[in-house]
Amino acid sequence: MGIRKKSSKTPPVLSHEFIIQNHADIVSCLAMLFLLGLMFEITAKVAVMFVTLQYNVTIPVEGFLAEPVSLYHYGIKDVATVFFYMLVAIILHAVIQEYVLDKINRRMHFSKTKHSKFNESGQLSAFYFFSCAWGASIIVSENYLSDPTSLWKGYPHTYFPFQMKFFYISQLAYWFHSFPELYFQKTKKEDIPRQLVYIGLYLFHIIGAYVLNLNHLGLVLLVLHYFVEFLFHISRLFYFSNEKYQKGFSLWAVLFVLGRLLTLILSVLTVGFGLARAENQALDISSGNFNILTIRVSVLASICITQAFMMWKFINFQLRRWREHSSPQPSQKRRPVASKGKSSRKEKENGVNGTVTSNGADSPRSRKEKSS
Repeated sequence: MGIRKKSSKTPPVLSHEFIIQNHADIVSCLAMLFLLGLMFEITAKVAVMFVTLQYNVTIPVEGFLAEPVSLYHYGIKDVATVFFYMLVAIILHAVIQEYVLDKINRRMHFSKTKHSKFNESGQLSAFYFFSCAWGASIIVSENYLSDPTSLWKGYPHTYFPFQMKFFYISQLAYWFHSFPELYFQKTKKEDIPRQLVYIGLYLFHIIGAYVLNLNHLGLVLLVLHYFVEFLFHISRLFYFSNEKYQKGFSLWAVLFVLGRLLTLILSVLTVGFGLARAENQALDISSGNFNILTIRVSVLASICITQAFMMWKFINFQLRRWREHSSPQPSQKRRPVASKGKSSRKEKENGVNGTVTSNGADSPRSRKEKSS
């Protein structure tokens, strides 16, 4: 992310600088149009598709006093919902940037490089913390920890509760909002390819888990990954405030490796063993069943390649840090030695002058001897 310089001059309307400076207000007005559409009967049907979750199904529960359960599944209308909450993510991004990060930046007086990295870590740490806490609460409420077989038992997981669907919609909205943020934050051209790869990997895996009805496994892996990434960005923020705080990176390095191992273990256990032993192994798009050998191999291959790519980046990062710490510091000039050299030269010059004047006829001492 680049540094946004606020100038006293008002830029022309609809210019690039005007849109960048006022993008939060523009997006807020656009989001308000959808909310106002709920108030009128003509536009309510369209506005509801953007604001509320779609594809609600009420399933009756056996029992005299049992209440019916409302569950959800996915469909094409989720694109509209993701678009609306993408606007909400842009607004929240601007609020955190202006009222939290910019105030800290003014106090700390960071350089341009640290300024952009501090903004990136500040935004991502807030998102990772919120998503990790939210996802962990869903895992506990759905009893995934007490019964790990629920990751593959009962596949396809076509229907899921409100919290889980809203979680996936929010995740997609956040990572889609990162594309316009590259423009709003004036990201440097050399940083854009890295950001596009970063965002694309998140969207690829989240959409894959959402569409293939692997939402249970996807939720657990996202929470695990977000916790490790949250620790990294928090350690980065502490490091920017004071470079002595480097212990967080050591803890993050250990948890990063453990996180990659747990991700591979859970993926192989769920896809390679759990789904491979399921009875229903036929492709049926209408019922949401994608449990066939080709898709299972593709899922495992994509996860393994991504984990290998992350480990490669991690090893390069650690090697670069090791080289920076082990490289010898440039020799500094010794000022006291130089001053001694100068003083010695002056003393020699004074000594030479002294010998010349002592042997010369114009010295006061020689005049006295002559007069005597």
